[in-house]
Amino acid sequence: MLPLRDENRSGSFPIVTVSIIVSCTAVFLYEFSLGQAGVKQLFEVFALTPGQVTYGLHSGDASAFRLITPFFTSMFLHGGWLHLIGNMWFLWIFGDNVEDAMGPVRFLIFYILCGLAAGLAHYLLGPASSLPTVGASGAIAGVLAAYVALFPGARVLTLVPLGFFVRVMELPAIAVIGIWFLIQVVSSVATFGVTEQGGVAFSAHVGGFVAGLLLVWVFRRRRVMV
Repeated sequence: MLPLRDENRSGSFPIVTVSIIVSCTAVFLYEFSLGQAGVKQLFEVFALTPGQVTYGLHSGDASAFRLITPFFTSMFLHGGWLHLIGNMWFLWIFGDNVEDAMGPVRFLIFYILCGLAAGLAHYLLGPASSLPTVGASGAIAGVLAAYVALFPGARVLTLVPLGFFVRVMELPAIAVIGIWFLIQVVSSVATFGVTEQGGVAFSAHVGGFVAGLLLVWVFRRRRVMV
């Protein structure tokens, strides 16, 4: 299923949501300008590579700053155009209402914490992996969790594949996001223990989502159930 838009209007301009989208896009354009070799070097430093973190912890060769930095910077890197567009599309649809419910500063802190939780979940489930992990999807999973917690009945216009046909349907957020999360959980279980195969970091999605469900009640500034 692909959400197209929600019918839940925001009461203010989503400055943080837009800023994140602009920042991630600008970083990706910089990645694009480097070429394949340049991107590889960039990812070696700023992507989250669990094996590097584990080696640094055991060897003592890396500073705490060097070990922690990739958990932050990996949130702003993406592996391709589709990766970037998909993440930013979900953030654009669901981020404005969550930001409105929390306020810009609280929302930014919430977003970062969900991203860190996603990175930590990914690391803990595959600490020996030598594959670099990038993307904002873990943090955005936290935003989806907050949205469904705050606005479970909000209507979301969604592209739904039905066999060989595709229909546009208006579904409640709890159905759209609930099905998405179920897919992440099943996929995470199915790929558990596979540390050297590239693809989607489903465990990061699950970690970010769970963090979002827990943190939303701390960061919301008013009751906004619909």
